[in-house]
Amino acid sequence: MNYSIVKPILIAFFVGLLLSPMMIKYLQKLKFGQFIRGEGPESHLKKSGTPTMGGLIILLSLIVASAFYVKDYPNIIPIMFVTLGFGFIGFVDDYIKVVMKRNLGLRAWQKMLGQIIVTGVFAYYLINYTEVGSTMLIPFSGGRYLNLGVLFIPAIFVILLGTVNGSNFTDGLDGLASSVTVLIAVFFTVVAIGMQVNGNDPGIWPITCATVGALLAFLVFNVYPARVFMGDTGSLALGGFVASTAVMLKMPLFIPIVAFIYLLEVVSVMLQVVYFKATGGKRLFKMAPIHHHFELSGWPETKVVAIFAIVTAILCLIGLLAI
Repeated sequence: MNYSIVKPILIAFFVGLLLSPMMIKYLQKLKFGQFIRGEGPESHLKKSGTPTMGGLIILLSLIVASAFYVKDYPNIIPIMFVTLGFGFIGFVDDYIKVVMKRNLGLRAWQKMLGQIIVTGVFAYYLINYTEVGSTMLIPFSGGRYLNLGVLFIPAIFVILLGTVNGSNFTDGLDGLASSVTVLIAVFFTVVAIGMQVNGNDPGIWPITCATVGALLAFLVFNVYPARVFMGDTGSLALGGFVASTAVMLKMPLFIPIVAFIYLLEVVSVMLQVVYFKATGGKRLFKMAPIHHHFELSGWPETKVVAIFAIVTAILCLIGLLAI
């Protein structure tokens, strides 16, 4: 067995482990503390002031580990671009919220414009510089592919924008987004390495491994009680990683399975808004996204995170069966 696959995991992990205390102290010095909205759960008010923008730790760890492999594995470039691109949008959003004290951050149209630009560049690169093609593996089909043809480009926009915003909604509890996403990253790593063994190497395993290591290191400081939050810098970047990796593996149709928690969070917000408007002010959930509903139903924050992570782990196993 080729044990070199563990190298990017370990590099990213130890870079993140060494970087985190320094970054946390620096963020505290700059007073880059999280603002807690008053309409959120009351138990979260004590988290106000916890350093945010910790997604920089994840990104820096990922970049350092991936840099060793870019020359030999050029297919990690589009994934790195999307991850960093969405991470930059999140960073600007966090900066406006925390430093400029504008609670809503980027305006909705500004954030959407940035996401569309990153997605557009990614789609252009796919068509002109990769052999990904316009096909997608159909889950539980025995290896059959769906050819989208001219619908491939619109599908890319739906996949990336939907996944990124799902990841963003998932970031609301200590360790939630990072624990869910590290399991998804492990799933993609297993798939990528399996393809390599079978002679159909997509050439992306170094960055999926690096993401696993970066998230494990971040979790050391992000589990309850969190010493640092990833902010939109991290949550948007992670959504970009998941979506772009799925596309490079021709597996976007697996996102609703392995990243079901992302989907659940988005749908819960949509249903809450629709139900609220349709009933003249009544609420379907005690609070949305749905992780807050479980909190307000009496579940400890750590239980919500653990259950969501367990659900993701099981669904990733089902995802492997669906290949």
